[in-house]
Amino acid sequence: MPRSISGSELDPNACCSTGVSRRNFMRLAAATSALASIPILTESRLAYAQRPHFADPNKGIHIDANENPLGPSESARAAIAAIIPKGGRYEFNMQMDLAETFAKIEGLNPESVIPYAGSSEPLHFTVLAYTSPSKPLVTADPGYEAPMWAATAAGAQVIKVPLADPKGAATHDAKAMIAASNNPGVIYICNPNNPTGTVTPQADIDYIVTNAPKGTIVLIDEAYIHLSDAPSSLHYVKEGKDVVVLRTFSKLYGMAGIRMGFVVGRPELLKKLIPLGGQNSLPITAIAAAKASLLDADLVSSRKKLIGNIRAENLVWLKNQGYAVTPSDSNCFMLDVKRPGKEVLTAMASKDVYIGRIWPAWPTQVRITVGTREEMAVFQKTFKEVMNSSTAGLEPQSLHPRMRETPFSYLS
Repeated sequence: MPRSISGSELDPNACCSTGVSRRNFMRLAAATSALASIPILTESRLAYAQRPHFADPNKGIHIDANENPLGPSESARAAIAAIIPKGGRYEFNMQMDLAETFAKIEGLNPESVIPYAGSSEPLHFTVLAYTSPSKPLVTADPGYEAPMWAATAAGAQVIKVPLADPKGAATHDAKAMIAASNNPGVIYICNPNNPTGTVTPQADIDYIVTNAPKGTIVLIDEAYIHLSDAPSSLHYVKEGKDVVVLRTFSKLYGMAGIRMGFVVGRPELLKKLIPLGGQNSLPITAIAAAKASLLDADLVSSRKKLIGNIRAENLVWLKNQGYAVTPSDSNCFMLDVKRPGKEVLTAMASKDVYIGRIWPAWPTQVRITVGTREEMAVFQKTFKEVMNSSTAGLEPQSLHPRMRETPFSYLS
C-alpha cells in the first residue's frame, strides 16, 4: 500500500531570468527560501553520509555512490585540456551550443533543453516548482531519495508507493502510483531505478503519463538510461506531454565530479524552474567534455557492454553463493544479505570496501555499485569473509559533524 510520510519522519535527528507576477511572488519566495534551507542533494552526499567515516578516496574499494570508475572518456579528457587556456572567460555561447547539439541528436526543440551542473539541481527545482501543501509528490519505494527532501521543503506530502513484484522484477507500480493521489504535483519515476537498477516497462510509463491528473508533472529521471536497453522517454516531450526528463553525464559518461546534465521539457514547463536558480555560467571544462562525449559515436555502446558484462558476472556469482539480487540493467543492484544491512555495510567498511546505501523499506538489502573487474574481485573476496563471520551488533560510526550540522544531507 502507498505510504505517506510526514515532515517529522524526515527530521535529520530521526533518521538517517523571467518575470514573476504578483500572484506568484509569494509562492516563489517560499520555494526559494525553502531551497536555501537545504543542500542540493546528490548521490555522492547520500552515499558519503552512510559511510562509517569519511574514507580516503585513494584507499580501498568505493562501490557505494554509483560512480563510474572509468572516468571521462579520452575524447572528453582531450576536450578539457584543450579548453583550459580559455578558462578566464565566460562562454555562454558554448552553453547554448551544447544544448543545441543535444537537441539535434535527440530531435528536440532546443528551447526544450536547459543545461545544468548535473541533474540534481533541475530535479530539486522541478519538485519545488510543482509540489505544494495541496499537491503531493508520489514516488517509488525504494527509490532515489532526493525528490522527497525537495518536496518536504515545499511543504508537500510525500507518498511512497512500494515497487511491484519486489522479489522479482521490482518495477514501478504504475496503477498504484496513479491511485495514490487524485491531485499530485509530481509523480517521480527513475528509470532504470535507483537503487534496484531495474527497468520499468514502457507500457507502465505510458499508463502513468496517460492517466496522471491534468496539471501533474511526470518527472522521469534517466540518469542511468544509457546503461540499459530501455527506450527513452524524451518522446513525451516532443508530443507536448506534461513530462520533464532529466539526463546526466555522471553515470555512463563518467563525469560525476565534473558536473553536467540537462533538463528537458516543454518551454512553458521549464520557465517555472528558472527563477529557482541554477542559471549561472557553467564550467567550460564540463561543457567541452559533455559535447565531446555526445559526439563520441562508440562511447555509449562500448561502456554499456563493459559495465553490463561485469554486472552480469557478479549477479551470477552472488546467486551461486545463495544470495538474492535485483535483476538490474544499470550500474547498481540490491543485494539481500539476510541480516541487517547496516551490519554488513559496517563490516565491509572495516576492511576498506565501501558498499551501500540501505533503504528503510528493505532493511536487509544493500546497494552495490558495479566497479571495475579488479574492484569487484576484491568485493567478492571481502564479502565472503564478512558473511562467514558474525556481524551482530555492528553499527556505523558517528556521523561527521558537518553531516550532523547540514539539514537532510545524510538521510536515506
